[in-house]
Amino acid sequence: MGNTVPKQFLLLNGKPIVFYSIQPFMDFDPGIQLVIVLPKEHITTWQSLCKKYCFHVEHTVVEGGETRYHSVKNGLVFVRDSEWIAVHDSVRPFTDKKFIEHCFTEAKKIGSAVPAVEVNETVREILGMGSHPLRRSRIRLIQTPQVFSCKMLKEAYQVPYDESFTDDSSVVEAAGNKIYLTEGLKDNIKITTLEDLKWAEWKMNYK
Repeated sequence: MGNTVPKQFLLLNGKPIVFYSIQPFMDFDPGIQLVIVLPKEHITTWQSLCKKYCFHVEHTVVEGGETRYHSVKNGLVFVRDSEWIAVHDSVRPFTDKKFIEHCFTEAKKIGSAVPAVEVNETVREILGMGSHPLRRSRIRLIQTPQVFSCKMLKEAYQVPYDESFTDDSSVVEAAGNKIYLTEGLKDNIKITTLEDLKWAEWKMNYK
């Protein structure tokens, strides 16, 4: 982003992105346990934002780690034992109640739910100095929230860290579990660039 402010704290339509990412979970289940993992140096910023934007929902703030894997692992320590856990990126503000309900419902049916969307553009894999096309019908873009049984996810995060771990499903799979893809939400983008933020502003106003 080229900004000293963490992406999740950047303003979207006058409010930090992270609040849009949290609200649908509260809409889905007002009693849901929220564990928010943040870099240590930005926890006080979060506390200030909660006061400024009157965010009084009960939640637990946990210090993050070196990578996403370590951050999730830190957060899981504070998750009460329950049947299901959803892990969500704080910069995906277009998730909604219906989609979250879909993910939990699918997980309860088949054991886990990892939302994925089809690729509609040509995809190539880089190999050395060249590249070759991949069959896009076999490619999926993975999203969050990813839902797993509490037991499965906590046990999976006992697997030693590997740099191939890019999301929770890769950790769960490395622990020997089968993961199941479910239909994702097209507009459930992850805001990582200024262009993404501009699109999100347009989308928010368009809605």
